[in-house]
Amino acid sequence: MPKYDPLSKEERSERMSRVKGKNTGLEIIVRKLLSESGFKYYRLNVSRLPGKPDIVFSRLIKVIFIHGCFWHLHSCKKYRIPKTRKMFWTNKLSSNVLRDKRNYKELKKQGWKILVLWECQLRRSKIVATQNRINKFLLS
Repeated sequence: MPKYDPLSKEERSERMSRVKGKNTGLEIIVRKLLSESGFKYYRLNVSRLPGKPDIVFSRLIKVIFIHGCFWHLHSCKKYRIPKTRKMFWTNKLSSNVLRDKRNYKELKKQGWKILVLWECQLRRSKIVATQNRINKFLLS
């Protein structure tokens, strides 16, 4: 059965190239929450650490990862496997999850505390609870 994609190969490539890895809308939301709570001293995307955490508090020995529900297989309503190329997407996204687990394990081994924030937790209806969770994590 042929797989149908309404976009040409070039259009699909161009659209996928717009998926950002840094300074995403989600990261900016979290940085605003940190600023509102008075947390100012952190680094972004520290490449020397496993998994290149999105936000790093070196003095607190704490890191925050901000994950998209689709790209990291979160078990929420936002996540679902695309109908086309299911095997490709299943393998790709599963390998993301395995890589995440390896990185978390290595970070913990190095003494880092980890907070993972999900895309669905950064919706307006959940933002206050998420901000409280961030504050509790950083102040504990």
